[in-house]
Amino acid sequence: MEREVMWVPREGPGLEHLRLSSDDGIVVADSVIIGLDDGHAFRVRYEIRCDAAWCVREVRVTGLDSGAPDLHLWADSRGHWTEGSGQALPALDGCIDVDLSATAFTNTLPIRRLGMRPGQSAELSVVYIEVPSLEVRPARQRYRCLALGSDGGRYRYESLPYELLPEGFTDELPVDADGLVIDYPKLFRRIWAV
Repeated sequence: MEREVMWVPREGPGLEHLRLSSDDGIVVADSVIIGLDDGHAFRVRYEIRCDAAWCVREVRVTGLDSGAPDLHLWADSRGHWTEGSGQALPALDGCIDVDLSATAFTNTLPIRRLGMRPGQSAELSVVYIEVPSLEVRPARQRYRCLALGSDGGRYRYESLPYELLPEGFTDELPVDADGLVIDYPKLFRRIWAV
């Protein structure tokens, strides 16, 4: 698989360019995002490496601005995470997927990994990474497959309530045949794909 996709945010200026490839059982997402955060421009690059079952094995997020933070995490695909230095991160135990706040791509990870059929749903823990601050915390999410066909599908995504978002968040996501989000009605819109 070789794909390239661009999304723009629903509000404010910005752009993401993602290259997604799969070779020898390794899935690699390599992307650059530019956007605004509280009126300040930011640029980040992320790389997510998954195994053939779409379990996240490595995440790198690099701020491209002077003094911007960098993040490097490793996962064992069984819910255990370490920093790039090898230090264990027990607060993230049980998380299999990762969710970066500034991209629609990370919704693809559980969609592909779970392979749900219409009517099936799953509640999961994810490593949530706030962009551009790169603050990391566990988060609870739920996915429900609403429709699935040869050209793609539709999923209900829910960010379950937590301290900073007590009301939670829900949206319906149409995806293409590779599980890549076409439209994220409240956050992102795809403008190009090959």
